[in-house]
Amino acid sequence: MTNKASTYPVGTPGIPWGKSEKAQWLALQNIKRSYQQEVLDKIRSLSSQWHVEQYGALSYDLARYPLFVLTSASWQASKPTALVTGGVHGYETSGVHGALYFLEHCAQNYTDSFNLIVAPCISPWGYETINRWNPAAVDPNRSFTPGAPSEETQAIMDYLNKNNIKPLVHVDLHETTDTDNSEFRPALAARDGVTHDNWDIPDGFYLVGDTERPENAFQKAVIDNVAKVTHIAPADKNGCIIGAKITQFGVIEYQCKKAGLSTGMTDAPYVTITEVYPDSPKTDPQNCIEAQAAAVNGALDYVLANHTF
Repeated sequence: MTNKASTYPVGTPGIPWGKSEKAQWLALQNIKRSYQQEVLDKIRSLSSQWHVEQYGALSYDLARYPLFVLTSASWQASKPTALVTGGVHGYETSGVHGALYFLEHCAQNYTDSFNLIVAPCISPWGYETINRWNPAAVDPNRSFTPGAPSEETQAIMDYLNKNNIKPLVHVDLHETTDTDNSEFRPALAARDGVTHDNWDIPDGFYLVGDTERPENAFQKAVIDNVAKVTHIAPADKNGCIIGAKITQFGVIEYQCKKAGLSTGMTDAPYVTITEVYPDSPKTDPQNCIEAQAAAVNGALDYVLANHTF
């Protein structure tokens, strides 16, 4: 199979990047869309229904990249907390807009039962430049670890720790696009000086659970609810999705804390990471946004029906 890293415009194949290569990569990035107009304006429009709180700002441009969470207007310590995050990978559009769509159209259905926290866009520089990484060529979704190398992840973890927030549920909204193969996987291989042999892009929605907190019935409930909105990705001929064996239809698992994935940042017993495929001929951007909201709804409905409070 062709080593796509060998054709990447930065670095020397087989040699990990140093500071100069990362600087060269950064110089190739540019603003492609507006965080202000597409995300912050939407957050402001929701401020009459939700408490909007700034929890930080990215040092790349403090004024341009403030970070916000939206929380239940009436917070009650007796209620369990549900956390929804989007835009950990800024280029994954439906993660950001799925979180906002959930707030606008669905979340009020759950405020009697949960304290809700929604961080719709954890990586706004990545959103504007349509990037998986941050400006330091660091993947935020491998950086949810103590002393995180990503200020995006450190900011949200600090917010949760400072406020002693211990969610019962955490749903993190992601998507996979064709640019994973044309740009992001080749960039990863080039950055690390390695060869990748898995270029699978699943056609459809799937979940990434945590091997330490699998909650199989919970994952199934999310898949079942999303299946009402969009199609679920089948396993490949080896029973895998992106190289990982499925644990059930539409679900794979990783060791989330060990891998530094988003759902490893808390000890919530009910956690899942969504993945939709907006480049599928079977879907469109709005359908993907609604699928993300359906995943959150399915998660919360399951917990309400099955968890003993």
